[in-house]
Amino acid sequence: MTAWRLFPAGALLAAAALAGCGGGNGEPPATSTPALHTLPAPAPKRTVLVVRRAGRLPSPVQLPAVAALPGGAATVIGGLDAADASLDTIVHVDPRHRATEVGTLPSAQHDAAAASLDGRVFFFGGGNAGATSDAVLDVRRGTATRQVARLPIGASDVAASVVGGVAYVIGGYTGTAPLRSIVAFRPGQRPRMVARLPQPLRYAAAARVGSSVLVAGGTSGTTATDAILRFDPATHRVRRIGRLPAPLTHAAGVGLGRRFYVVGGRGDDPTSQRRTIYAVDPASGRVRRAGRLPVALSDLGAASYGDQALVLGGRDAHGRARDQIYRLTLGTRAAAAAQRSPRNVYAADGAGMLSPTVRRDPARIYVPNSQSNTVDVISQRTGKIIRHFSVGALPQHVTPSWDLKTLWVTNDKGNSLTPIDPRTSRPGKPVPVTDPYNLYFTVDGRYAIVVAEAHDRLDFRDAHSMRLHRSLNLPQCQGVDHMDFTADGRQALASCEFGGSLAVIDLVHERLEKVIRLPGKAMPQDVKLSPDGRTFYVADMAAGGVWLVDARHMRRERLVKTGMGAHGLYPSRDARRLYVSNRDEGSVSVLSFRRRRVIAKWRLPGGGSPDMGGVSADGRALWLSGRYNGQVYEISTRTGRLLRRITVGSGPHGLCVWPQPGRYSIGHTGILR
Repeated sequence: MTAWRLFPAGALLAAAALAGCGGGNGEPPATSTPALHTLPAPAPKRTVLVVRRAGRLPSPVQLPAVAALPGGAATVIGGLDAADASLDTIVHVDPRHRATEVGTLPSAQHDAAAASLDGRVFFFGGGNAGATSDAVLDVRRGTATRQVARLPIGASDVAASVVGGVAYVIGGYTGTAPLRSIVAFRPGQRPRMVARLPQPLRYAAAARVGSSVLVAGGTSGTTATDAILRFDPATHRVRRIGRLPAPLTHAAGVGLGRRFYVVGGRGDDPTSQRRTIYAVDPASGRVRRAGRLPVALSDLGAASYGDQALVLGGRDAHGRARDQIYRLTLGTRAAAAAQRSPRNVYAADGAGMLSPTVRRDPARIYVPNSQSNTVDVISQRTGKIIRHFSVGALPQHVTPSWDLKTLWVTNDKGNSLTPIDPRTSRPGKPVPVTDPYNLYFTVDGRYAIVVAEAHDRLDFRDAHSMRLHRSLNLPQCQGVDHMDFTADGRQALASCEFGGSLAVIDLVHERLEKVIRLPGKAMPQDVKLSPDGRTFYVADMAAGGVWLVDARHMRRERLVKTGMGAHGLYPSRDARRLYVSNRDEGSVSVLSFRRRRVIAKWRLPGGGSPDMGGVSADGRALWLSGRYNGQVYEISTRTGRLLRRITVGSGPHGLCVWPQPGRYSIGHTGILR
């Protein structure tokens, strides 16, 4: 609720890479200089690999080049069709795994590689009808593709990986001979050979793990190899660290957590496709079986982001090209169990499932003090304020950006957004916008949605420049302030605080679909979708409870009483419970998603005014602002016990717990998916 108002009415891509020709892979963004260490921080304990069907490509494809995009999206380029003809298609796979053809190459190519660098997708080499290409193409989604550089020699059958803002093109085939080269490419610079493989290699699986590139299998000469290699970009040294259980070629490679995964592939026999997924320890070179594909496949494309990866297309043992998209997920056993449920929109939000983008961000709480026009930064470990700075007038929420690289302070009356670098907790130069009470992002990361509550309006803006794209006026929704999206990201349910209603927004066409009236003197607040995507939960301060709304038919079902002043809604890390802050009675209700009823209530000793916040990355603590008490509360999610009260500025509101698990943010104080 906008308690302090005087009126009644209411960067993109960095680096992710992969190769085509079945050994392709895309990695998480990496824009900084490689760290001195070789391996990343430890992955969560008891990690498991889960393989699930996720969608379909527009048509069957084998040997595509794939570039990973932030948030679980990918670009799939070229390849061979079901008749073994080269393709010129450019396909975008969004975070919900919907695949759409968005453009074409200047000429059809297969066995190429792709990488995402500096927010752009680059396409390397390729082959067609016996000829090989030396072109490096800048692939623009839905627009003209242009050549920006040339490889030292034309090559198909290449692999690629990205470390530190540099793409490394590995091995390949000139049309007459396999290559031993590793070629480095940085945008704006000429590609150059920086290392040599121990032997010529084509159709290899490759992926980044930490600050190294792992390469496995492939064809040396005319036979498959079992070698596992590690390339260090800092020293340009290549060495063999182990062997696969058997020679393997035409496999895909992805880096997840501390391991290199080799997916599918085949032996020398073109019909010897494999279902096996191997996990390789890059420190010791040891190999273990980590899982199985539903179908034996070679010639897949692959892309990884954080603790998840996509494998796409491929060729089966009958010689048929495939159109499936599989999702590989790495997480704790509890998170994996949630993944195996029929549908779980919070599957990427399990305890410890931090994206590499945020893994090094310090664990802090960002508190916007609405009446003080300041932000307090609290250490989650010590509970002490470690930074304090001024922002624009009436800061309401701290919102993670879609790509998880920036925290935005919504300065409502200041008509600006203040960016915060989560690595340093330092604010940047404010960006002017109008009336930013709240902030959300479309699931594809294209637009920011500035909630202009005082104007009853949603402003769709470019998610990076914040340039206005379109304003959606909502006179039927007085005091629009909070929202959440359907599982497919195509619709939003928004609360109309001063109109006592809910608005259904078509996010694809940016228009109002319908208004849902709530009975009595309703005052709807926060909105959250159930893990199975079937029900919206809407907190109602006036009704003292949470409304259940059918997310398919967008109709009100019933009210679940929770307590006076029901306000904020926060799912647990295992997606089993919903924490409801009851601001007017100083309590938190625990609601079971499965039972759809309250199973516990935690009261703050001495009272309080729990408002907005979030759950810690490990799921052990619920952090909430004390709106009318100038405090922040830390509450144990296991016992409900109040762990700490921390004094902050005046009028603390939409605090942000950071970092949080998830692939991308759709806004508020951290709705990650």
